[in-house]
Amino acid sequence: MPEVRVDPLTGLKTIVAAERANRPNAGLRAEPAPPLDRERDPFAEGHEDQTPPELAAIRPQRGAPDTPGWTVRVVPNLYPALAPDAPQPPRDAYPDLFTAQPATGAHEVIVNGPQPVTALADLPVGQVETAMEVWRERMRLHAARSSYVHLIVNERREAGASLPHTHAQLYALGFVPAGVARERERFAAYAVRTMGGNLLADLVQEEVRRRDRIVAIDDDAVVTAPYGSRLPYQLMLAPRRARDRFEDDGPTGAALLHDVLGRLARRLGANPPLNLWVRTAPRGADQFCWRIDILPRLTHLAGLELGTGLHLNIVSPEQAAADLREA
Repeated sequence: MPEVRVDPLTGLKTIVAAERANRPNAGLRAEPAPPLDRERDPFAEGHEDQTPPELAAIRPQRGAPDTPGWTVRVVPNLYPALAPDAPQPPRDAYPDLFTAQPATGAHEVIVNGPQPVTALADLPVGQVETAMEVWRERMRLHAARSSYVHLIVNERREAGASLPHTHAQLYALGFVPAGVARERERFAAYAVRTMGGNLLADLVQEEVRRRDRIVAIDDDAVVTAPYGSRLPYQLMLAPRRARDRFEDDGPTGAALLHDVLGRLARRLGANPPLNLWVRTAPRGADQFCWRIDILPRLTHLAGLELGTGLHLNIVSPEQAAADLREA
């Protein structure tokens, strides 16, 4: 029977109604991505002149900037959503109704590898590890002067990717977004109630004990189908040992991330369109634990989700975890 579940980390509610998966045309499959056209790919090795000048790169042979020979490359976003010198908007005559502030910050692109592929899952696992270390380095750099650093990976146009070559984007924000601030407060409140407990660490420990929603586990990290999953086959990767910030030293969970992305592709027939982001501790967080959220885009957001913020998930997390354990 359908039930309403509350996500323990965000407080958001989801209706889990697995019976709706039996509706006509409700089958969940992913079609392969169109082939990547290397000639039109600005992130291809040898096309360095098609991007803004690089900010950083991993170059095993110590070559010159903006030349071939890199394994991961960081460039400014050509169409940035944030700028370090964004102007102050004019003050409105009715500030209680119309308030704006400058969109200051940084917006970067991290090209995950020179390989001409559209998905992290199609990179060698060692390349994913290298890319994630660069994610961490760039997040660490910006965390010192930002209120929050948000790193994302969008795969496929259906999930918002404007370019197909696998890449991440980093947003260094001058404020803590409301959803992140709410999680910060939930972590703090849980620590008070439990006399110092860590919300995500305790959640992971209990999920491992129950096993129903565990997808995969190794020495560094755990992947679960979250109890309050908003979308079918949503996944969460969390470290085995709690750390506030992804940018701190310690394992990144790269091998396990690569593993579960491959499981998704095998279960769904191809790499699905997806959104992935790193949730790290925002400014002012005394209690937190980083994680990586993975949301395949297999269904459409409709009036319920857009009008209320209440999601409807037609695959139970328990079934999703079982499917991916078998994949």
